[in-house]
Order: sequence, then structure tokens, then C-alpha cells
Amino acid sequence: MEDLPHPERATVASLARRAGVATSTVSRALRNDPRISPEVRARIIALAAEVGYTPNALARTLVSGRSGLIGLVLGPMDNPFYAEMMQQIVSQAAARGWRLLLLHAGAGPIEDATAAALLQYRVDGCLITSAELSSRAASVCAENRVPLVMVNRVAREHGSAVSCDNLAAGETLADLLMEAGYRRLAVITGNPGTSTGLERAEGFVRRVVAAGLPAPLLLPGGASHAAGYAAGQAMAALPAEQRPDAVMGVSDILAMGAMDALREAGLSVPGDVSVVGVDGIAAAGRAPYRLTTVAQPLEAMIARGLDMLLARIGGTQVPEEVVLLRGSLIRRASARLVAPGQD
Repeated sequence: MEDLPHPERATVASLARRAGVATSTVSRALRNDPRISPEVRARIIALAAEVGYTPNALARTLVSGRSGLIGLVLGPMDNPFYAEMMQQIVSQAAARGWRLLLLHAGAGPIEDATAAALLQYRVDGCLITSAELSSRAASVCAENRVPLVMVNRVAREHGSAVSCDNLAAGETLADLLMEAGYRRLAVITGNPGTSTGLERAEGFVRRVVAAGLPAPLLLPGGASHAAGYAAGQAMAALPAEQRPDAVMGVSDILAMGAMDALREAGLSVPGDVSVVGVDGIAAAGRAPYRLTTVAQPLEAMIARGLDMLLARIGGTQVPEEVVLLRGSLIRRASARLVAPGQD
């Protein structure tokens, strides 16, 4: 069977030939340039729709110097928070006419190859939602004038950031548990190099010690359900008189893992141990968890982060900044608490 010839791909040049105008006229008409009359512009747009013309992104990059791409560095996908964050970023970026290039997803510092990809793919800017404090990405972007904004992370050096107020989140949960009468407190920590977990634990511990109580027991955690489960097993193995009566996971997924381990060991949540977390992921609100948590203002964080990034891509000269947004306390059944308004 004879192969059929492939139809010619529609280009600005072929549109110009069919319309009987210069290629510059077609380009201007497709950009809604006011120098082109409404009648000519309408005729060219109709012709482009008829032949299925779509702009060549590579050619547009070469002409304009912009790719229309935002590089995205994402956290470990075994934490559902990052899947929810990616959905928000994709939706909000698309609504503004931008597309994302996923450069990295997973735990640990960004490798040199990933940092180089920020430049090789000519991204116009970069959003980093998970990066260890030792990451080189911010320095690479600064050295090569690629605008960078961190969301859900705060860098020690270069780059702007928007984040939940993680210190305040830890403080809020410590106050909540102490007001309910808990005295043997614990924290399941996150990865040692991440600002979110460090700040949440710091806020919690600082508030407890300031109230004159013993410093909370620190249980090694990480960023996964399995890490929380291991911490829950460690708590369950302690003698009853030493076991914490309430624990904060620095993320919801850690708290959920701990709840599963405690219940499997025959302990009641919240009867024997109350459990709270931070993030506000959807799964934490469903049975069997019903987790008390401080929910991050995710939609607002992404919107503010994109505002900051696109302003810098557009050439606006603004200083680097760190924006903190307050989370929202959600009371659920995973902790026995004092009802609001009661002493």
C-alpha cells in the first residue's frame, strides 16, 4: 500500500502566501497588533483556524527570548501534599497562559544535572516547592539571572519565597494541646534539611518550654507515611508512664502514619494518645484519621508565588522578599480538645 503524503504543516509563511500578505502582517495579526486593520486581522485569524495553525513555540522563543515555560521542582510524591500542590500550580499557571516543565520530583537535594536543566531548557523562571537548605538551585538561578520563587520553602540565601507561617503553626498546635491538659508531649520531626519541618518543630518546642513544661520528646521522622508509622511504633513501645499523651507530626502524612501504628499496637487515638499534624491534605480529613491539623493556605500561596515570579520575569525590579501566610486550625476527632470558648 502506497504511503499517503503528509500534509504540509501550516506556518506563518504558508499563511502569508494564502492570504497574499507579508509574513510580518500575519505575525502582527496573530498578536492582535493594532497596526493591522480589524478586517485583515479577522481574515488571517479565520484562515489560521481553517488550516489548523498553531504557533511554533521554539520559533517564538528564538524571536522573543522567552519560552513561556516555568520550571518546577517538586517534593516527594509519596506525600499527598505535593500532588495537591502540583494540581494547584498547573491550574493557576495555565489560567495565566504559562506552562510548566517538571525538572525534579523527589526527596533530597537538587542534583547538579537538575540545576543545569534550569538553564538548558531556557525556562523563564522557576518555582521550587521542595528543596533542602543546602540546595544549589537558588545560587544557579541568581548567577544566571533566572527569576526564582520558592513556595513552601524558605531559602537561606538567594531567592524570594512564599510559605505558610510554620513557626506559628507549631505554636498554635502546642497551645491547643496544652490548653486541653496534655503535659507529656512529642514531635515527629521531618527531614533535617527542610525549613518547613524545622520551623514547625521549633515553634512547638519553644512554646512548650516557655510554658514551663518538659521539652517535648523528639522522634525521628521524615516525609512519608512509613516514617510516621515507625515513629508511632517507637511511641507504642514505651512504658505507659513514659509514653507521650499527645504528639504533633510536622506533616499530616507523618501524623497519619503514627496513628496507624498506635492503633495497630492496641492503643486508642485519641483515648491514649492524641495526634495532630500540619498541611491540611484531603486524606487527613477522612475516616479513619479525622486529623486535627493546621491547613496551609495552598491556593493563596500558589497565587502569591506566581504573582512574585511573573513580576520578576516581566522585568520588574523588586527586592527579594519572604512572604508568610497564616494557616487555619481545623479541629477534628484525632485529639481530645477543650471546646472553643471554654477554659
